[in-house]
Amino acid sequence: MNIRSLLDKLDCIASYLQSPLLLVIRLYWGWHFAQSGWGKLHNLEKTTGFFESIHIPMPKLNAIMAGAVECGGGVLLALGLFARPVSIPLIFTMIVAYVTADNEALHAITSDPDKFVSAAPFLFLLASVIVLAFGPGKLSLDALFFRKSASSK
Repeated sequence: MNIRSLLDKLDCIASYLQSPLLLVIRLYWGWHFAQSGWGKLHNLEKTTGFFESIHIPMPKLNAIMAGAVECGGGVLLALGLFARPVSIPLIFTMIVAYVTADNEALHAITSDPDKFVSAAPFLFLLASVIVLAFGPGKLSLDALFFRKSASSK
């Protein structure tokens, strides 16, 4: 066996891990997004006060919007339903979180990368970017409902 055929076999075997890995990422981070959003919506006055303290304009409206995006988007992400489209507002929400609540970590992206990657929004952002880039995988409602059939080609 040559190196090329070994690499091809490794690629084939590793490709079987893609959908289960995407499922785990979606379930874990979708659940955590949903919990975070639920918490924002059910503690709206506290969330509004926090948003106000970090100078987010229209803090109550933005607290409702952030909570709704995280809660609803997290559920959709976990289910793998409209996963790529919903990852965009989730990414945007995490970027806003970096810019406002974790600005120091954002500015440390090159000088202290550990501070950037250990900030709360990082793994939420990473999970959303992974789903945007790779899709929800075969173990998702998107794959079930929107699979392109061979007859439609």
